[in-house]
Amino acid sequence: MKLEKITFCPDGDEAVEFFVLDSQRLAGVNYLLVTDSEVGDGEALILKDVSADADLEAVYEIVEDDETLGALVPLFEDSLEDIELE
Repeated sequence: MKLEKITFCPDGDEAVEFFVLDSQRLAGVNYLLVTDSEVGDGEALILKDVSADADLEAVYEIVEDDETLGALVPLFEDSLEDIELE
């Protein structure tokens, strides 16, 4: 399966490419599950869409809040049965 690739450009840091594994919507907010490797065991992150209406491109931030992660991880695991998130 070919994964969609996105470029994440943190403020003041070098651009990083991620592969999108899945997307979910929780409480009206969009989230992406991304990895740094298209194959094998890569580092996975959950990104939250924090885009404003005036933004020309999507704006995401890394989800670090344990409560939010606790709600999202089961959603992504259910959607992607062959992936276990730690």
